[in-house]
Amino acid sequence: MFAVLVIDMQNAYFEDPALAPHRERTVAACNALISLAAAHGIPGLLVKTEHERDRSTWTLNMLDDGQGFIYRGSAQADFVAGLHTSGLPQLTKTRDSSFMGTDLLWRLHNWRVETLVLAGVSAHNCIAQTAADAFAHNFRVVHAVDAVAGNDPAFQGFTQDLLAREYRQKMLSHEEIMALFSRHPVNQSSAPTDGIVLPGSP
Repeated sequence: MFAVLVIDMQNAYFEDPALAPHRERTVAACNALISLAAAHGIPGLLVKTEHERDRSTWTLNMLDDGQGFIYRGSAQADFVAGLHTSGLPQLTKTRDSSFMGTDLLWRLHNWRVETLVLAGVSAHNCIAQTAADAFAHNFRVVHAVDAVAGNDPAFQGFTQDLLAREYRQKMLSHEEIMALFSRHPVNQSSAPTDGIVLPGSP
């Protein structure tokens, strides 16, 4: 079973002059991936970063600099215009990894996921940290390279090469992901319906 995670496609990240030129391309590619997953009954999840203004969720570098970022309820925290969000569940994080301090692991187990398909930004930060933690939890990972952007091409290339070599993660184009999904028919009954069920829930 696959799941598609679209990570940090929010206004704040595309304020970076190095990422801004990739916005239109990345939104279009993420939308194509979301639509492809839906057509195969594969769950999709929108992952976003949000912080509180009271410093309680700030990262170490934010605390060191005395400067917060991407506050909950701000325009910065909104998903970028044009991104398909209707009907998709969302997960909020405060660190680079989508696993850190969230219920992502429970959701993936409830969806019976074995392989994650990652898209969004940024390639060598939040995508990479999520990918590394996925490996630690014994999930296979596919990086949807057409739907991933970064603000440093050198770091992006190095990080993707490292994840591919050391963690055996795949870097696939949209066409290759289409072929992958087609080779692995999804049991529609295992696709998410009414949300997640946490252990101990009635």
